[in-house]
Amino acid sequence: MSERQPIQILLVRHAIAAERGPEWPDDSKRPLTHKGVARMRQVVNGLRALGVRPDVIGTSPLVRARQTADVLVAGLKPAPELTVVPAMAPGHTPAELAAALKAMTAVGGVALVGHEPGLGELAAWMIGARAALPFKKGGVCLIDLPSLARPREGALIWMATPKMLRSLSE
Repeated sequence: MSERQPIQILLVRHAIAAERGPEWPDDSKRPLTHKGVARMRQVVNGLRALGVRPDVIGTSPLVRARQTADVLVAGLKPAPELTVVPAMAPGHTPAELAAALKAMTAVGGVALVGHEPGLGELAAWMIGARAALPFKKGGVCLIDLPSLARPREGALIWMATPKMLRSLSE
Protein backbone atom coordinates (compact mmCIF):
# COMPACT_ATOMS: atom_id res chain seq x y z
CA MET A 1 0.00 0.00 0.00
CA SER A 2 1.28 3.47 -0.81
CA GLU A 3 2.18 5.50 2.26
CA ARG A 4 0.68 8.57 0.52
CA GLN A 5 -2.80 7.16 0.27
CA PRO A 6 -5.00 7.83 3.33
CA ILE A 7 -5.97 4.71 5.23
CA GLN A 8 -9.47 4.33 6.59
CA ILE A 9 -9.60 2.82 10.07
CA LEU A 10 -12.98 1.69 11.36
CA LEU A 11 -13.03 1.17 15.14
CA VAL A 12 -15.84 -1.05 16.41
CA ARG A 13 -16.69 -1.87 20.01
CA HIS A 14 -18.00 -5.39 20.56
CA ALA A 15 -21.76 -5.86 20.80
CA ILE A 16 -23.79 -6.58 23.95
CA ALA A 17 -22.28 -9.53 25.82
CA ALA A 18 -23.28 -11.71 28.75
CA GLU A 19 -22.87 -10.03 32.14
CA ARG A 20 -19.75 -10.59 34.16
CA GLY A 21 -20.29 -12.88 37.10
CA PRO A 22 -20.18 -16.45 38.37
CA GLU A 23 -21.62 -17.84 35.12
CA TRP A 24 -18.55 -16.49 33.27
CA PRO A 25 -15.58 -16.67 35.65
CA ASP A 26 -13.20 -16.30 32.69
CA ASP A 27 -14.01 -12.85 31.27
CA SER A 28 -12.30 -13.70 27.96
CA LYS A 29 -14.96 -16.32 27.23
CA ARG A 30 -18.08 -14.16 27.73
CA PRO A 31 -20.20 -14.48 24.55
CA LEU A 32 -22.57 -12.05 22.89
CA THR A 33 -26.20 -12.25 23.93
CA HIS A 34 -28.92 -13.04 21.38
CA LYS A 35 -29.95 -9.38 21.61
CA GLY A 36 -26.32 -8.35 21.04
CA VAL A 37 -26.07 -10.45 17.87
CA ALA A 38 -29.42 -9.21 16.53
CA ARG A 39 -28.57 -5.56 17.17
CA MET A 40 -25.10 -5.95 15.68
CA ARG A 41 -26.63 -7.35 12.48
CA GLN A 42 -28.69 -4.14 12.26
CA VAL A 43 -25.55 -2.06 12.90
CA VAL A 44 -23.85 -3.88 10.01
CA ASN A 45 -26.83 -3.08 7.78
CA GLY A 46 -26.35 0.58 8.72
CA LEU A 47 -22.64 0.36 7.90
CA ARG A 48 -23.54 -1.11 4.50
CA ALA A 49 -25.92 1.82 3.94
CA LEU A 50 -22.95 4.14 4.58
CA GLY A 51 -20.86 2.25 2.02
CA VAL A 52 -18.40 0.88 4.59
CA ARG A 53 -16.26 -1.86 3.04
CA PRO A 54 -13.12 -2.72 4.99
CA ASP A 55 -10.77 -5.16 3.30
CA VAL A 56 -9.75 -6.77 6.56
CA ILE A 57 -11.11 -6.99 10.09
CA GLY A 58 -8.71 -7.33 13.00
CA THR A 59 -10.32 -8.55 16.18
CA SER A 60 -9.45 -9.01 19.80
CA PRO A 61 -9.10 -12.70 20.64
CA LEU A 62 -11.80 -12.44 23.34
CA VAL A 63 -14.98 -14.35 22.44
CA ARG A 64 -17.35 -11.36 22.44
CA ALA A 65 -15.12 -9.37 20.06
CA ARG A 66 -14.54 -12.36 17.79
CA GLN A 67 -18.30 -12.98 17.58
CA THR A 68 -18.85 -9.30 16.75
CA ALA A 69 -16.22 -9.56 14.00
CA ASP A 70 -17.94 -12.68 12.65
CA VAL A 71 -21.21 -10.72 12.35
CA LEU A 72 -19.33 -7.99 10.44
CA VAL A 73 -17.73 -10.50 8.06
CA ALA A 74 -21.08 -12.21 7.42
CA GLY A 75 -22.90 -8.93 6.74
CA LEU A 76 -20.41 -6.94 4.67
CA LYS A 77 -19.99 -7.56 0.94
CA PRO A 78 -17.51 -8.44 -0.26
CA ALA A 79 -16.71 -10.31 2.93
CA PRO A 80 -13.58 -8.88 4.56
CA GLU A 81 -10.69 -11.08 5.60
CA LEU A 82 -10.69 -11.78 9.35
CA THR A 83 -7.59 -11.90 11.50
CA VAL A 84 -7.11 -12.17 15.25
CA VAL A 85 -4.97 -9.34 16.64
CA PRO A 86 -3.74 -10.12 20.16
CA ALA A 87 -2.96 -6.42 20.75
CA MET A 88 -6.71 -5.67 20.50
CA ALA A 89 -7.27 -7.50 23.80
CA PRO A 90 -7.65 -5.30 26.89
CA GLY A 91 -4.48 -3.96 28.47
CA HIS A 92 -2.54 -2.90 25.38
CA THR A 93 -1.38 0.65 24.64
CA PRO A 94 -2.40 2.66 21.57
CA ALA A 95 1.20 2.42 20.33
CA GLU A 96 1.04 -1.40 20.54
CA LEU A 97 -2.23 -1.36 18.62
CA ALA A 98 -0.74 0.94 15.97
CA ALA A 99 2.21 -1.44 15.59
CA ALA A 100 -0.23 -4.32 15.05
CA LEU A 101 -2.07 -2.21 12.50
CA LYS A 102 1.14 -1.75 10.51
CA ALA A 103 1.28 -5.53 10.06
CA MET A 104 -2.01 -5.22 8.13
CA THR A 105 -0.71 -2.77 5.48
CA ALA A 106 -1.44 -4.94 2.46
CA VAL A 107 -5.03 -3.67 2.41
CA GLY A 108 -6.91 -0.37 2.10
CA GLY A 109 -9.61 -0.14 4.74
CA VAL A 110 -9.22 -1.85 8.10
CA ALA A 111 -11.81 -2.47 10.81
CA LEU A 112 -10.60 -3.15 14.36
CA VAL A 113 -12.98 -4.79 16.83
CA GLY A 114 -12.14 -4.29 20.48
CA HIS A 115 -13.06 -3.20 23.97
CA GLU A 116 -13.37 -0.15 26.16
CA PRO A 117 -11.47 1.71 27.45
CA GLY A 118 -8.71 0.71 25.01
CA LEU A 119 -10.72 1.46 21.87
CA GLY A 120 -11.60 4.98 23.01
CA GLU A 121 -7.99 5.59 24.03
CA LEU A 122 -6.78 4.38 20.62
CA ALA A 123 -9.22 6.68 18.80
CA ALA A 124 -8.12 9.68 20.89
CA TRP A 125 -4.43 8.83 20.37
CA MET A 126 -4.92 8.60 16.59
CA ILE A 127 -6.64 11.99 16.30
CA GLY A 128 -4.64 13.85 18.93
CA ALA A 129 -7.52 14.26 21.38
CA ARG A 130 -6.79 14.69 25.08
CA ALA A 131 -9.60 12.46 26.32
CA ALA A 132 -10.72 9.01 25.21
CA LEU A 133 -13.69 8.85 22.85
CA PRO A 134 -16.64 7.00 24.43
CA PHE A 135 -17.85 3.91 22.57
CA LYS A 136 -21.18 2.29 23.38
CA LYS A 137 -21.40 -1.47 22.81
CA GLY A 138 -21.72 -1.79 19.03
CA GLY A 139 -20.55 1.80 18.50
CA VAL A 140 -18.32 2.65 15.54
CA CYS A 141 -16.05 5.46 14.37
CA LEU A 142 -14.17 6.10 11.14
CA ILE A 143 -10.71 7.67 11.22
CA ASP A 144 -8.64 8.62 8.19
CA LEU A 145 -4.88 8.33 8.70
CA PRO A 146 -2.55 10.08 6.25
CA SER A 147 -0.30 7.00 6.49
CA LEU A 148 0.62 4.24 8.88
CA ALA A 149 3.95 5.99 9.33
CA ARG A 150 2.03 8.85 11.01
CA PRO A 151 -0.58 7.05 13.16
CA ARG A 152 -1.13 10.06 15.43
CA GLU A 153 -2.21 12.43 12.65
CA GLY A 154 -5.63 10.94 11.95
CA ALA A 155 -8.85 12.80 11.33
CA LEU A 156 -12.15 11.69 12.85
CA ILE A 157 -14.54 11.43 9.90
CA TRP A 158 -17.57 10.26 11.87
CA MET A 159 -18.59 8.53 15.06
CA ALA A 160 -21.92 6.76 15.42
CA THR A 161 -23.82 5.12 18.23
CA PRO A 162 -25.35 1.72 17.54
CA LYS A 163 -28.81 3.32 17.64
CA MET A 164 -27.82 5.74 14.86
CA LEU A 165 -26.47 2.90 12.71
CA ARG A 166 -29.50 0.68 13.36
CA SER A 167 -31.78 3.53 12.22
CA LEU A 168 -29.98 3.54 8.86
CA SER A 169 -30.86 -0.12 8.37
CA GLU A 170 -34.63 0.47 8.58
